[in-house]
Amino acid sequence: MGMIGGSLDAFIGGVHRKAANLDGEIELVCGAFSSKPEKSKATGEALYLNPHRVYGSFQEMITKEKNLPGDQRMDFVSIVTPNHMHVAPAMLALQNGFHVICDKPLAFSTAEAKQLKKVVDKTGLVFALTHTYTGYPMVKEARALIAAGELGKIRKVYVEYPQGWLSTFLENTGQKQASWRTDPSKSGAGGAIGDIGTHAANLAEYVTGSPITEICAQLNTVVKGRLLDDDSAMLLKLDNGATGVLLATQVAAGDENNLNIRVYGEKGGLEWRQEEPNTLVVKWLDKPREIYRAGWNYLSDSSKKNIRTPSGHPEGYLEAFANLYMNFARAVHDYKPGKKIDPARYDFPDVADGVRGMLFVDTVIKSSRSPKKWTKMLR
Repeated sequence: MGMIGGSLDAFIGGVHRKAANLDGEIELVCGAFSSKPEKSKATGEALYLNPHRVYGSFQEMITKEKNLPGDQRMDFVSIVTPNHMHVAPAMLALQNGFHVICDKPLAFSTAEAKQLKKVVDKTGLVFALTHTYTGYPMVKEARALIAAGELGKIRKVYVEYPQGWLSTFLENTGQKQASWRTDPSKSGAGGAIGDIGTHAANLAEYVTGSPITEICAQLNTVVKGRLLDDDSAMLLKLDNGATGVLLATQVAAGDENNLNIRVYGEKGGLEWRQEEPNTLVVKWLDKPREIYRAGWNYLSDSSKKNIRTPSGHPEGYLEAFANLYMNFARAVHDYKPGKKIDPARYDFPDVADGVRGMLFVDTVIKSSRSPKKWTKMLR
């Protein structure tokens, strides 16, 4: 693996490195960790990398790695930069024959995202997007139960992602994460809706297996002086006829990362919370509710193959992240030129999910501004 972004003071870079390393399938061999060469060099030294493979720019890294012998060069690029710096390195990596795994959202804009998808489709290389929460075993169990028809026809979906860390004007203090995430020149058109709302929408579609088709949304900017939305609520329509409610806010004071989803069908419902990820509550219309727990043999194969520890030994955010890297690594290992890899077979979010995420942001913004409110998902 080669990494673009993720210097020592960047939160998400460390998360990606830990996740990639967890299963022993991936080795970090090079990086362009910052747009400042001295910062990139310092990060490489701290990670004990060969100094000749620590680069001052992503252009230099991709060019020099391509010229190395096949058994020495990196196999893929991990992109962990702010949103506005996702597409350029991804494009260059793909055009030079390297697979890509990228942090979400996919791009700065939908136009960029669509251009990137064309390059992915043309090259046939493996591309993954880190919608982390799809990596949790019990999220996969929820998806499997619904796909098997255990709950009957799905009628209702509630998905919420309340955070409280932006309840104050934090970006005015120089806090790095707040500064770029609330800056439209770096984050793009969406604030909270792009940062965490896309996670909630992706989770709803992944678990139910049904795309969102229409949205009735309200975006708010609660904290005075903030340039992007920090709060949202919306009604959803899904292509299977179900309706839903999505809430994404970063001004829920006291909440941490309280992502949760509830899905209801004709026969019963289920509930999963990210802050207690090893538990899935399954509720039945005509019998007592059941508690499904990670690590047990009664779970589906899709859940079991993403579990590393025995029951009662908690797995969390890093392990969910690692499942994306593990499944992506399997696809890269199986890749053969001219033979397209199906991301669904390996169970990781791909470039098409990324484009849907950008279209979701655009649709929410359009709906929020429209007096008619109900807005069909843009294409």
